[in-house]
Amino acid sequence: MDNDGEEDEEEFGFSRNYFLAKELGGSGKKSARKLSEIDVVDEQELRAAVSNIEPKHENEIADLMDSYKTMYSEWVFQLRCGFGLLMYGFGSKKAFIEDFASTALTDYSVIVVNGYLQAINIKQVVIALAEALWDQVKTKRKTPSRDLPKVQQPFNSRSMEDLLAFLDGSEADENDSFVCIVVHNIDGPGLRDCETQQYLARLAACSHIRIVASIDNVNAPLLWDKKMVHTQFNWCWHHVPTFVPYKVEGMFFPLILAHGSATQSVKTATIVLQSLTPNAQSVFRVLAEHQMSHPDEEGMPIHDLYSVCRERFLISSQVTLNSHLTEFKDHELVKIKRHSDGQDCLYIPLATEALEKLLLEMGQ
Repeated sequence: MDNDGEEDEEEFGFSRNYFLAKELGGSGKKSARKLSEIDVVDEQELRAAVSNIEPKHENEIADLMDSYKTMYSEWVFQLRCGFGLLMYGFGSKKAFIEDFASTALTDYSVIVVNGYLQAINIKQVVIALAEALWDQVKTKRKTPSRDLPKVQQPFNSRSMEDLLAFLDGSEADENDSFVCIVVHNIDGPGLRDCETQQYLARLAACSHIRIVASIDNVNAPLLWDKKMVHTQFNWCWHHVPTFVPYKVEGMFFPLILAHGSATQSVKTATIVLQSLTPNAQSVFRVLAEHQMSHPDEEGMPIHDLYSVCRERFLISSQVTLNSHLTEFKDHELVKIKRHSDGQDCLYIPLATEALEKLLLEMGQ
């Protein structure tokens, strides 16, 4: 009974301290600091610092990789039985999946797709698979090449439906003839759209295709429906954490603690501008065109911007212009600089090349 009383007292004390801390925390003044005020470093400098970080637990990770190598023969058997291999777990799986492909799949053709890239042409992938399968069939058959049935037309001129039919057809009649497609980050930005995932699922269901893929996003299974998972991909899930840094995969994403590149700044500005009204976009274009045509000036005076926009019927009053400028300043699209003669001037904090690219993006 005494112990229960002490536990109740401790629990009560913890609860009281928790609510007291919340009360004191809410009573203080809110910080006026902004995320934009953080003194971030240059992206190249940060990447160089990251690359110099010494790896830890190398021996333990090496032992872990060796334990996965004992499963290679089992994974090949699963592929030959018609299953797809889906690797998940913390850490980059790129190196060890490629080691599996280079050591255990030497009897088959292997095509590698890097899903962590920003853009991937899925049709080019399918064409490469078809060509690899055709070369593999010609190599395995004992029939002289002149007696082989000729491909009706080059693979690169065929439609997606014809290519998928070939990969699933009887032209490659060897029972053990298949091409393996290795997809690093099948949940990556270049493969994440619905249409590409549908093509990948149909591809995985072809009789002469086997797929080995990795995922790193916890929401990756939401990309697939029940049919895709159990009938087309036919996944065998393997939990294979490697604890290896995502060095290669991370090269194609901007670092949070670094200054963004010009490309990233243009992309961010485009997204923001697309969320604004057409009139607001037109006002921004006026300012951008003035800045590009007067690169030596310190900015565009506010009353000049008002006059031009009023003449083009983009605004009806100074109040309307001020509302647009407030949106621009809140999103850090536009900054105010004090001119040498004392008047306030507006300028866009982008280089000329980035500004040209932004205007092209807006015009699309």
